[in-house]
Amino acid sequence: MLMRSKSGLKHELVTRALQLVQFDCSPEVFKKIKELYETRYAKKSSEVAQPQPPQHRSPEALSIHSSYDRGSTVARTSISTTNIDYPALYGKYLNGLGRLPPKVAKPEVRLVKLPFYTTLDELLKPTELVPQNNEKLQESPCIFALTPRQVELIRNSRELQPGVKSVQVVLRICYTDTSSPQEDQYPPNIAVKVNHSYCSVPGYYPSNKPGVEPKRPCRPINLTHLMYLSAATNRITVTWGNYGKSYSVGLYLVRQMTSAELLQRLKTIGIKHPELCKALVKEKLRLDPDSEIATTGVRVSLICPLVKMRLSVPCRAETCAHLQCFDAVFYLQMNEKKPTWMCPVCDKPAPYDQLIIDGLLSKILTECEDADEIEYLVDGSWCPIRAEKERSCSPQCPILVLGSSDVNGLLPTPNGNGENGKATADVVDLTLDSSSSEEEEEEDEEDDDDDEGPQPKRRCSYEKGLVSAC
Repeated sequence: MLMRSKSGLKHELVTRALQLVQFDCSPEVFKKIKELYETRYAKKSSEVAQPQPPQHRSPEALSIHSSYDRGSTVARTSISTTNIDYPALYGKYLNGLGRLPPKVAKPEVRLVKLPFYTTLDELLKPTELVPQNNEKLQESPCIFALTPRQVELIRNSRELQPGVKSVQVVLRICYTDTSSPQEDQYPPNIAVKVNHSYCSVPGYYPSNKPGVEPKRPCRPINLTHLMYLSAATNRITVTWGNYGKSYSVGLYLVRQMTSAELLQRLKTIGIKHPELCKALVKEKLRLDPDSEIATTGVRVSLICPLVKMRLSVPCRAETCAHLQCFDAVFYLQMNEKKPTWMCPVCDKPAPYDQLIIDGLLSKILTECEDADEIEYLVDGSWCPIRAEKERSCSPQCPILVLGSSDVNGLLPTPNGNGENGKATADVVDLTLDSSSSEEEEEEDEEDDDDDEGPQPKRRCSYEKGLVSAC
């Protein structure tokens, strides 16, 4: 699909041409080669193959010409047959190099499967972007046409949002690495042009941390809205920066899924039976003879760690070692916006195909509606853990005066003598020594003050100077 490079050393070009003819050649190219072969060698073969008069043949000449004629007949017969072995036929005539050894299957670049995209057709296998020159900015074109069936699939698909169909033609780019399935990765300075318009490419996420470069979410690029939905050919040009790393591109016809559809699929095939979950709890709490500490139970919160709300669909990855679950609804919604697929409990990978719904915890959520936490016991049973009621806010212990110049045994209470005539209890500071003589002296001083006249009322320092001793 992509334009092949025509530059290079002669022997390299010859080798590539031989490989093209022998293994990657289309029937149209074979037909053209056949015409060229017959044009070049038909005259020579006819001249050599003409029988000589018998009377002028010598035994030697007869044997030579007979053998040559038989070879010509075989050649002509093989060309005229329908099942033509073109590599065997033409390999010995191309530059005298002979037939190439059998082609070794080269490992192909594979892309990771994306949960939100179901592949319907592969329009272009992952193909390496080959630089055409030494320039930093390269362009690689691709020309293809959709089949009538593919056009109908796109036209008849529902809209995810205005102008966005669920069936799409997407471009995926990754590193050229055949060792394992590759995640989408954009090259530097990427730009994608479809026919006569440039397609928008996801931008960078801003980074709030100092010294951390912003990251770009690399995901499939939707090209559908810029393509000709007909038999006309579409031209896609990928502009990319050539900075030493090798990239491959692929084109796919996909159906984009929503988080609600993935949740429904998970509920259909991903529920783990309560008895299996119970056996897992027993396995976690089984007595370890090598451990000096015996675990009698483990607590599990019924609050989702993602949104701090009560769980509705308890979910976790099958590869996770913990029993704590998160809510599948919010987990799928978050990965639909920004795919990370990391467990919010242990911060380890939790891909969609590894998710399970905890059947035991789902049952507990329906039976225990007045608790936010439970405890699994050794035998696999469970019990709710209810929060204790908050204690009264009124002080139940002695009150000390801080920063007061009056150091005596009797302290005024916040309410003093109530307006309703009810006597309030005196607050006594037990840390101070009191004597009857000190009390008598204070009473005498108060009597003298009364004779002199009424004194202004002192402000009660309880509001700012009293603290609880608890």
